[in-house]
Amino acid sequence: MASVWDDLDLLLDSPSSLTVTSTARGTIKEKPGFNPSEDAAALRKAMEGIGTTEKTIIDILTQRSNAQRQLICKAYQDATGRSLSDDLEGETHGHFEDILVALVTPPAKFDCHEFKRAIKGAGTDESILIEMFASRSNNQIKAMIDAYLAETKRSLIDDLKSEVSGDFEKTLLLIAEGKRDQSTNVDAAKAKQDAKILYEAGEKKWGTDESKFIDILCNRSVSQLRQTLVEYKTLSGKTLQESIESEMSGKLEEILVAIVKCVKSVPAYLAERLNKSMKGAGTTESTLTRIIVSRSEIDLQDIKAEYKKLFGCTLQSAIQSETSGDFCKTLLKICGEEVLC
Repeated sequence: MASVWDDLDLLLDSPSSLTVTSTARGTIKEKPGFNPSEDAAALRKAMEGIGTTEKTIIDILTQRSNAQRQLICKAYQDATGRSLSDDLEGETHGHFEDILVALVTPPAKFDCHEFKRAIKGAGTDESILIEMFASRSNNQIKAMIDAYLAETKRSLIDDLKSEVSGDFEKTLLLIAEGKRDQSTNVDAAKAKQDAKILYEAGEKKWGTDESKFIDILCNRSVSQLRQTLVEYKTLSGKTLQESIESEMSGKLEEILVAIVKCVKSVPAYLAERLNKSMKGAGTTESTLTRIIVSRSEIDLQDIKAEYKKLFGCTLQSAIQSETSGDFCKTLLKICGEEVLC
């Protein structure tokens, strides 16, 4: 299963979701000839009277870009004096309600709500924090921090500090600042040197110097790190991921592996997260919703392709066997497939 993560040959030339800002790899595009008032009226009609016409709601909200959905929300508010989000919450329930509300929420605000959910109550959901900060670009992280401040009047970084500790905290805070070097230039000599530092801090010594791993993995640019991964394999004979997995444990191992995976391929990393959320007893619907909605205009096409490569079946067939009803239909529509639920 690790094979996809060991193949470094294609790494240096492939685009990265952490730096590319195009929407070309999304499954949801702007709808041509879009009329927000017409959509708002159709949604109103679908929710009025006895019973809700779910199909209309799904078709409209999954076939418009998020920017267009924001215009629908405004038209809906202007026409009814109510918020579309509130009405959706009143008319639908469960995971279907959650995904519809996610669709009408601006992306940065949705990330901010997911962050709040991860730190809410007793115990922190570290895996959500790891996924979100490792897979988001600097701009997405900054937008989430701004949305959090606007909504809570508090600093996201300060609130994060009170939830985590130790080397895991150090690592998470570094990536949560959204300051990773954005340069695409690669300094080959520095990559060799970094690979040597990592090798000497881990594989080569008794006990691991975690701070070297944290510093290099959180601060270097994606292009630079990709070159370092190649140099590391040449030097050590193992991939950096394998070394981290054998040298470290717990949340620190989890976050450093996530950073390495996202440097290689955010879509492959998220495909794994989706698979994990559907495996075993019970499906983690909130993870399905978060990844599929938040990547729908970024790289969901690539996530689908990686899913097929990694797990031998399509993401859609996995969704179909693990979810049902309107929630399933909505997920499939976002994935850009005919709905068979």
